[in-house]
Amino acid sequence: MATEQIQAWLDRYGRAWEERDADAAAALFTADAVYREQPYDEPYRGREGVHAYWSRVTATQSDIRFRAGRAVGSGAHAAAEWWVTLRNEGADVTLAGEFFLVFDESGLVRELREYWHFHPGIVEPPAGWGE
Repeated sequence: MATEQIQAWLDRYGRAWEERDADAAAALFTADAVYREQPYDEPYRGREGVHAYWSRVTATQSDIRFRAGRAVGSGAHAAAEWWVTLRNEGADVTLAGEFFLVFDESGLVRELREYWHFHPGIVEPPAGWGE
């Protein structure tokens, strides 16, 4: 995967999150995808699993702003930082995280692993973040 293709995927993922569009999010993944939101929990499986997860978690979110750092890739594998500010159930929060992605030959993700941190309130990324 070329860096530009990875960045384009991240842009579409961010737009799906900002618009709370579970259909658009699920369309970014293969039919047999594995979406691991927490390292110790069972993953969400397939587009149906991604759709169900996204429908649930974004239901209480608003004012979402997604930013992705510069992606790095090697073959089908990629990693990228992300930074999100949003309102969840009326409270301002910041999430900072990292994606590990495995793409198929068509540019869809067949495996996503994410690691993220929560902070109450809106916090902007530090200088140089995402470069």
